[in-house]
Amino acid sequence: MLVRILKNLIMSGYSPEHDVSGISDPFLQVRILRLLRILGRSDDDSSEAMNDILAQVATNTETSKNVGNAILYETVLTIMDIKSESGLRVLAINILGRFLLNNDKNIRYVALTSLLKTVQTDHNAVQRHRSTIVDCLKDLDVSIKRRAMELSFALVNGNNIRGMMKELLYFLDSCDPEFKADCASGVFLAAEKYAPSKRWHIDTIMRVLTTAGSYVRDDSVPNLIQLITNSVEMHAYTVQRLYKALLDDISQQPLVQVSSWCIGEYGDLLVSGQCEEEEPIQVTEDEVLDVLEGLLVSNLSTPVTRGYSLTAIMKLSTRFSSVNRIKKVVSIYGSSIDVELQQRAVEYNALFKKYDHMRPALLERMPIMEKTASNGPTEIVQTNGETEPSVPDTKHPPLVTQPANQVRERSRSHDISVLTIAGRFSVTDDVKNGLKIEFTFERANPNIAVITIHATNTTEADMTEFVFQAAVPKTFQLQLLSPSSNIVPALNQGSVTQVIRVLNPQKQQLRMRVKLTYTHKGSPVQDLAEVNNFPPQSWQ
Repeated sequence: MLVRILKNLIMSGYSPEHDVSGISDPFLQVRILRLLRILGRSDDDSSEAMNDILAQVATNTETSKNVGNAILYETVLTIMDIKSESGLRVLAINILGRFLLNNDKNIRYVALTSLLKTVQTDHNAVQRHRSTIVDCLKDLDVSIKRRAMELSFALVNGNNIRGMMKELLYFLDSCDPEFKADCASGVFLAAEKYAPSKRWHIDTIMRVLTTAGSYVRDDSVPNLIQLITNSVEMHAYTVQRLYKALLDDISQQPLVQVSSWCIGEYGDLLVSGQCEEEEPIQVTEDEVLDVLEGLLVSNLSTPVTRGYSLTAIMKLSTRFSSVNRIKKVVSIYGSSIDVELQQRAVEYNALFKKYDHMRPALLERMPIMEKTASNGPTEIVQTNGETEPSVPDTKHPPLVTQPANQVRERSRSHDISVLTIAGRFSVTDDVKNGLKIEFTFERANPNIAVITIHATNTTEADMTEFVFQAAVPKTFQLQLLSPSSNIVPALNQGSVTQVIRVLNPQKQQLRMRVKLTYTHKGSPVQDLAEVNNFPPQSWQ
């Protein structure tokens, strides 16, 4: 009956009583289309009966007036909601593509929002309108630009990664500050997933750090350091590129931190001119040390950046011959007003004076940081003290980010294994330490995951001053509630529980960086890990 009424409306002639801008009774058409959408949802027979009339509405409705566009929009929503034929879905997406060319900003915004909802199910059909979507990045309206940016990232795949990144990096260069953080984050994720080569990946991230370094995520520095460390054949090329970037601009702190770390690790490759990918530059040891010392005294450098620079200078004491100059620089900062910098300088001075025989081993190059997974689908990345996550919305004191190549005696790290048992996800510390951390999940509502940790101790001594801390990407919101205790009793005689609430409105895969600190048998222990593949029930 509804199909017949709708067909009569679109096929009937001019009726002055119900005509609006040349379209017969558009209000009734919209109501019928909405009702068809409800009736056809999850119903194969009803959907099949609607296919023909929906195709007629989509092809016969006039698009020069807003009245016709309103009917077409309702038609598109109905086609996407019911079990329609693939050809009809392509027709609906083509209608949205035409909407993108409309002069009305509201219509363009509606089209982008609708395409963003359908891009996962009809990816190839939306890809045909990629150039039009990218053009919307240049729109003056901020809402349209944001939707276009989100849709552009959703369209990135292995085949178009180079072209799309070129457009998005151009957008990153010229966009307003309010877009830079999200755009930089999107570029990092897309490059990590679809990078055609390691060199391209490194060049892309360096481009982001150069143009929008102050807006990138907190974990961009350790992630790039890990990428560089694992790309052994690119070490000489990378340190040369970063050294050049450092000479041009020291205002982008994440870029300066990565550059300092790389110079500390691979400064000998920079001085020796071993770069094969591009023409090597001629740099002396004194010139490299001048740059790093300049970072220590620059007003643009943050305390964290100064820590990276001082540690880089210290590491160069095993790679350069200018050991006496490095000793003088380190000794100067033994009386720094920055407590963290002072502590590092005092420790490094002690290495020179009391433990010089251990210095080469302690300051050797960082090993390759591999991602490993064991016994289950959840992946743990051991970060070896590379960085400490910032912890939002927690009653514990905030963590201080440490330079990546710090002396590893400052904390102990342990292997972490993962078990998946009967739908329950648990992260277990190594057997020698006897600490077991188990995660259980509940869903407070579709957007909030309530995660409860249970810490138990199988050893004969209590674990005191126990602190569990976690951090998530900026697209999530995390609330870490107070723990039940700060002592994990020995011999499994009790447990410490703590509740984590994670808001995930975009239903993205949950990633979490975890830090455990406690005292065991009088010795402080610190573990850092990154959980990248939580079970689907915790975030879907």
